[in-house]
Amino acid sequence: MSKELIINATDHETRVAFVENSNVQELFVEMPGGCDIAGNIYKGRVVRVLPGMQAAFVDIGLDQAAFIYVTDVVNNHHELEDLMLSSAEEDEDNHAEADIDNQPLGLGENFMIEELLHEGQEIMAQVSKSPIGSKGARVTCRISLPGRFLVLMPTTNHIGVSRRIEDENERKRLRETLAALRPGNYGVISRTVSEGLSQEKLVTKMNFLVSLWQEIQKKMATAPVPSLLHQELNVTLRAVRDLFTQEVDKLVIDSKAGYEEILEFLDTFMPRLKDSVELYEGGEPIFDAYNLESDISRALKKKVWLKSGGYIVIEHTEALVAIDVNTGRFVGKRNLEETILKTNLEAVKEIAYQIRLRDIGGLIIIDFIDMEKKSNRERVFNALIDAFKKDRSKTNVLPMSELGLIQMTRKRTREPLDRMLCEPCFYCEGEGYLQSKRTICHNIYRDMLRESGDIMGQGITLKVHPDVAGLLLGEEGYMVESLERSLSKQIIIRPDPQFHLEQYEMYEMPKN
Repeated sequence: MSKELIINATDHETRVAFVENSNVQELFVEMPGGCDIAGNIYKGRVVRVLPGMQAAFVDIGLDQAAFIYVTDVVNNHHELEDLMLSSAEEDEDNHAEADIDNQPLGLGENFMIEELLHEGQEIMAQVSKSPIGSKGARVTCRISLPGRFLVLMPTTNHIGVSRRIEDENERKRLRETLAALRPGNYGVISRTVSEGLSQEKLVTKMNFLVSLWQEIQKKMATAPVPSLLHQELNVTLRAVRDLFTQEVDKLVIDSKAGYEEILEFLDTFMPRLKDSVELYEGGEPIFDAYNLESDISRALKKKVWLKSGGYIVIEHTEALVAIDVNTGRFVGKRNLEETILKTNLEAVKEIAYQIRLRDIGGLIIIDFIDMEKKSNRERVFNALIDAFKKDRSKTNVLPMSELGLIQMTRKRTREPLDRMLCEPCFYCEGEGYLQSKRTICHNIYRDMLRESGDIMGQGITLKVHPDVAGLLLGEEGYMVESLERSLSKQIIIRPDPQFHLEQYEMYEMPKN
């Protein structure tokens, strides 16, 4: 299975595509001034404490105040030794699939938010979720500093090893090595690419992260409030750090400056991968050369067709994402149950693919086509579980109901792809529908009756979209005749191709 990182970098936008077998599996987009600030560390000030919600708002210098829950608040590191903390499982899911051994309880189970924070208090906070829509950023006081091989968690006493490291002897070696190397009670996670790394190199990687943490602490002591203490890597270097492994065949980038930046980064962290980096200098755009634009285009559509002729529909609502499976043009060859099962199994692969590519998070409801046999429902459920095994974001999938519904959650840390690249339709204001031409005709009829008392001329000029004009002069012509009789005025229909379908204007014709 071929794996590639394809990077399109320009002054106004950077796109990173993680490609498997010529299909885009994950896409990351970064624009100047964008809102993907997850991982940034700030010195902030508490502006409001909400005891009823056990949370607080924190000013970190953004347009909207950030939000912090009581379970994400920690006191200074020395006090943690006597407290039972919920280690950074949520942070681990951002950077590594790690074991949680002897997981302790959370601060929120022992403390109230008003005991930990007060208005005006200065705190160090890291963004765990970037602003999404109208919601401000979510922050945590549990700091995590991801490196290429390790993740340092200086405010949490926990040692973890990536679940993707399967060899038990290697897991034990890494855990024991990290326990001996870590300074004090700092938490640390061994990432997947650290498998087989010698103790000497682990020491070097650990010291680098510890030095970084010490620099952040120094800035915290002197920086004004609010201010940025540490900025996460740009999208290109994040992709190199998190996705560029020996399993990736090559990394191709179309920017000379970005190419040199990557080589410099690899010089420090993974010199042996430098030979896998290529500078693209072709004539056509890099994403066109690798046939990636069609995958991205499909990821922005509400309806996605399956190869069999069935399709799925993906709808975003305020509270959840609903995905509906339909047989469409697929009629099968044998019986209805087999046709439905085949459509659902094909939909499973596409749903998992689209969720990962679009980076859909939060609550997701999937409405599969109803199946009579329980064994078939279990087969579809198990197929969905398997399909999400490659997903780096944490998912929780509940069994299928008798009605064919599956409820699942997926960790959300940033805007989904369609929210980043699209905006609400200014025609329909995000409703997704336009009024029908017949409904518009009826609206015009009522408006004319409503405004008739103010129209003093001998007639009325009605400007409308050409499609509406055609209906008023054709099938709905009787309405115009009825208005002329009721108002005792002539009505002239004038089509205007510049008008929106729902737009219309009425003018009185002056008397001779």
